Amino acid sequence: MAEVRFSVRAYSKIVLHAAKYPHCAVNGLLLAEQKPRDASRSKELYIVDVVPLFHLCLHVSPMAEVALTMVDQVAAHQGLLIAGYYLANENLFDLSVDKPAHRIADKIAESYASALLVVVDNRKVTLRMEENPLRVSQNVDGKWKPIEKNKINLDKDVLEGVSTMLQGQDYRDLVDFDNHLDNISLDWQNNELNKIIDEAIEAVGLGS
Repeated sequence: MAEVRFSVRAYSKIVLHAAKYPHCAVNGLLLAEQKPRDASRSKELYIVDVVPLFHLCLHVSPMAEVALTMVDQVAAHQGLLIAGYYLANENLFDLSVDKPAHRIADKIAESYASALLVVVDNRKVTLRMEENPLRVSQNVDGKWKPIEKNKINLDKDVLEGVSTMLQGQDYRDLVDFDNHLDNISLDWQNNELNKIIDEAIEAVGLGS
């Protein structure tokens, strides 16, 4: 299995999505750069961005299908592809993956053989963010196999930057597909949040 790296933007949005709805389960899609050769041959799979999906009805098939189609089209125009799926369960101690989540992840793996399945350990989503809460598995020959923690890498200053954003409650600016469906003027691509993330990480870098 390849090593996995999460960009500042991707990692931040996953954590902020979980933090915005601590009373709900949440899910979303992982995006990676399109490559001319099979990513399984690469030494590192780089997740450059994510798209937060739902916090209400996570596995309503029609909505999930619509979201997957829209994200796939927009991502392709940006030179990206759907490379995996993330979720955070409602229960603080629940690290399981239910059958509907597995179905979505398996569907993604049909198009991207090295797809990832990420579960957020909610116990580690804290204002201080001292540990990486992401538990990552990769599709290998049709089965989901856990990736060792030492093979999961984060861009520089991510933990400190996310701590700053959590303390500033910047998760309030995150828009998922549920928000967008309630109000289509809300930007599910989170361009404004991207700016907030960039500014937060830059401030951390200047202060270090």
